[in-house]
Amino acid sequence: MTRLVRLRKRPSRDGSSFKYLIDFVDENNKRRQVSLGHADRKKAERQRAQKERELKMGFVEPGSMKLSVFIKDCIKRTRRQVSEGTLQEYGSTMREFISTVGNVDIRCVKHDHGEQFIQACLDNGNKAGTVRKKIGTLKRLFELAVHRRQLDENPFRYVRKPKCSQIEIRTYSAEECESMVRVAGEREIGNEFRWDILILTALCTAMRQGELLNTTWRDVDFAGQKIKISPKDDTEYTWEWHIKDTDRRSVPLTDEVVKMLAEHQANQPEGYPYVFIPPARYDRIQELRKAGKWLMRHGKCPVSNFRRQFMIILGRAGIDEGTFHDLRRTCITNWFAYGLSEYEVMIMAGHSSFETTRKFYLAIRNDLIDLARKASTDAMKSISVAHLLRGA
Repeated sequence: MTRLVRLRKRPSRDGSSFKYLIDFVDENNKRRQVSLGHADRKKAERQRAQKERELKMGFVEPGSMKLSVFIKDCIKRTRRQVSEGTLQEYGSTMREFISTVGNVDIRCVKHDHGEQFIQACLDNGNKAGTVRKKIGTLKRLFELAVHRRQLDENPFRYVRKPKCSQIEIRTYSAEECESMVRVAGEREIGNEFRWDILILTALCTAMRQGELLNTTWRDVDFAGQKIKISPKDDTEYTWEWHIKDTDRRSVPLTDEVVKMLAEHQANQPEGYPYVFIPPARYDRIQELRKAGKWLMRHGKCPVSNFRRQFMIILGRAGIDEGTFHDLRRTCITNWFAYGLSEYEVMIMAGHSSFETTRKFYLAIRNDLIDLARKASTDAMKSISVAHLLRGA
């Protein structure tokens, strides 16, 4: 049986080594020789067989694809399948990788390049957790290339991420939350922006910043005391916005927050669909949309100076450190501490796995520490340490 693709060896200039190449005639009846970039016989034979199957099916693999071309192709293929933030992360991580190893052909990327990139990131001052995230992004990109048959195997498959210690999960105490809400009620901080209601809603729903700011009055079920978190279409009144991780979920509201939201709605002028976007800001966004100056990524935080205003609230409340996202962590930790199961907390938080919930959101509460201290005290009553204390 005649082979459509032949496997050949190409020796180095000094004759001390060689690399395999495949020799075939493409769909334009032109002979091509493509270097496989390695000397692994088994791997080369798999690549030869794969190329032969593709030619028999009428599929011809594209030629050389530099990393810069690959990432553009990848972003084009996955656009609207993942969030815009994820696409930006794909691009920025690949640009860093290219600056480290060069704009090489995707088929020439090796395991060693991964180790080189890790060291370069660490040398540039990146924290281990940041480097782990970047390596995870590259692994995902190359795995997609394998699925698309642009690569035979993932060159980063065995690249080990640098170890890092478990992050300390920051949650707010009940006293801090009370102080924060009291300060947030001082309207001069955010003018017409209702920070007090926003903070209380975050504390009882664990909604993300973007989810809260993209909540419309249609999402609020006053009778059922819950908020429906759903993506938004690009319409005359709403801008396009997508949810992270899961598509839709509903989260609970307390009696107090329902009353505050009802009062807030009663004071809102007609024609403003968003719960937490002030009318003046909404009008400005509509102007930007009509002028074509509003991009989908702007919908993630449509309120100006959001972080700066929240930091002012923390400062006036006497809280030295913290983020708005810590409100979400506080709520999730409370859910788990007050009896919700792991699965229930995961669903309510909108996570695809409980590992994410456990790793990034569940803090050790002070009452759990007190409970453990009491257990240790009771268990050690039979052990006398008085002589050690006297010796001290």
